[in-house]
Amino acid sequence: MAFDYKKEYKEFYFPPRTPGIVTVPSMNFLAVRGQGDPNEEGGAYKQALELLYAVAYTIKMSRMGEHKLEGYFDYVVPPLEGLWWQENTQGVDYTRKADFRWISLIRLPEFVTKAAFDWALREAAEKKQRDFSKVEFFSWEESLCVQCMHIGPYDDEPATVASMEEYAKVQGYEADFREGRFHHEIYLSDVRRYKPEKLKTVIRQPIKRSE
Repeated sequence: MAFDYKKEYKEFYFPPRTPGIVTVPSMNFLAVRGQGDPNEEGGAYKQALELLYAVAYTIKMSRMGEHKLEGYFDYVVPPLEGLWWQENTQGVDYTRKADFRWISLIRLPEFVTKAAFDWALREAAEKKQRDFSKVEFFSWEESLCVQCMHIGPYDDEPATVASMEEYAKVQGYEADFREGRFHHEIYLSDVRRYKPEKLKTVIRQPIKRSE
């Protein structure tokens, strides 16, 4: 049976709908950076997702080809994730989507080294006849956060974020947005197949002990 990160690490992918505190360890990701409204048709965000998934499935399907990655195990490609921020803004302002800066992510299995990643980029570029130079090997340790499962449209997230911030405050924490510490979303539902009110999104924000 294919290894499924969502099922094996439920504390990171299936938190309850009430806020909680979590410490997230270091992980490796495929990443593409960009800026602008993610809803723009044919925009940078949509193109970033195409690049990410092409490389992710090149790695997953490598077992079918001649190039064998050392330590390979069969797995379910983890869900899409996103880090979001805006210049000179604490957290995110959902009314200013055009000002978003983002890093789109897909988690990598532990067997994917930098060398394996470099091979996957070359392989994807050759097969797709496309430039994959924007895709990065991204190592990141998120550390201490408050998180919650949000169910519903993305535009309704501010209410969930507000409840997370209030919970963190009561527990003796405050927001810790800075370089490397971002508003983080994990997308568990395919927007093409689910109604907006059914979408499941993990929302996670960095915190620290209040001074």
